Amino acid sequence: MLTFILRRLLQSIVVMLVVAFVAFLIFRFVGDPVSSMLGQDSTMADHEQLRERLGLNDPFYLQFFRFVANALQGEFGISYRLQQPVTQLILERLPATIELAFASATIALVFGIVLGIYTALRPRSLETAVVMTVSLVGVSLPTFLIGIGLIYVFAVELKMLPSFGRGEVVNLGWWRTGLLTQSGLRSLILPAITLSLFQLTLIMRLVRAEMLEVLRTDYIRFARARGLSKRAINFGHALRNTLVPVITIAGLQLGSVIAFAIITETVFQWPGVGSLFVNSVQVVDVPVMAAYLVFVALVFVVINLIVDILYFLVDPRLRDGAKSGR
Repeated sequence: MLTFILRRLLQSIVVMLVVAFVAFLIFRFVGDPVSSMLGQDSTMADHEQLRERLGLNDPFYLQFFRFVANALQGEFGISYRLQQPVTQLILERLPATIELAFASATIALVFGIVLGIYTALRPRSLETAVVMTVSLVGVSLPTFLIGIGLIYVFAVELKMLPSFGRGEVVNLGWWRTGLLTQSGLRSLILPAITLSLFQLTLIMRLVRAEMLEVLRTDYIRFARARGLSKRAINFGHALRNTLVPVITIAGLQLGSVIAFAIITETVFQWPGVGSLFVNSVQVVDVPVMAAYLVFVALVFVVINLIVDILYFLVDPRLRDGAKSGR
């Protein structure tokens, strides 16, 4: 298993270097940050002085090497727009994004697995037909349209929930949380539901398809012939084998929840890392944009590494293959 983990770690390092290079390469040639930082009344001398101070006149390879070296220390430079350390800006907004991602991932996993099991065990019931029909909404409609629809129904018409913002927050050291206040919890409901619908639908359909496939296998028929209870067959045998591929998809979807929260944060004006990235794009704030892409890549790489290890522990075929040297 140690060899397996070391090989995955090496692959993760290579992926991170490639992502860092691509991100830096793209944003190095997107717009002119100096023009965004200085006004129209600035002179060429002002432009040249600022470029020299920011290190933009250095060779490309030197800028990239400096970027990677600083990133390893958690430093991504100074924001061109806000003139503050990028790491500080991300850490200030990271709790909001993590709480939103955690809430939406919990909704997607719990309801996705439960509904997937229910629709698999009752494939011809009216309730299953209704659930499968409604689930098409989560697949077909774009996230921003779902968010706007929820705002119109629950915030504008029913006036039950707030339409934007994070609500009241509480400081727990450097972590600012809205989970301990009523307004914070109410503000979290609509964006969490919006962000979770696509993942919920995907997990539900995957669990249903995998469980229906497992229930048709020979060893399930043999278990029924032995007289095992439906509970033991469905949850002790079928569900356990169903969850093996679900672990992979659920893990990758958790990474996508954090990465694609940018749309939900924009719709609900949620003060997270995604909204910081959107604001940075508008003014070509290169350090923030590059740091955000590296952060998203790191999330995917770490989650993918964890999923690979869990898959290795759950699936005995991988362990047998590792022992045999395949």
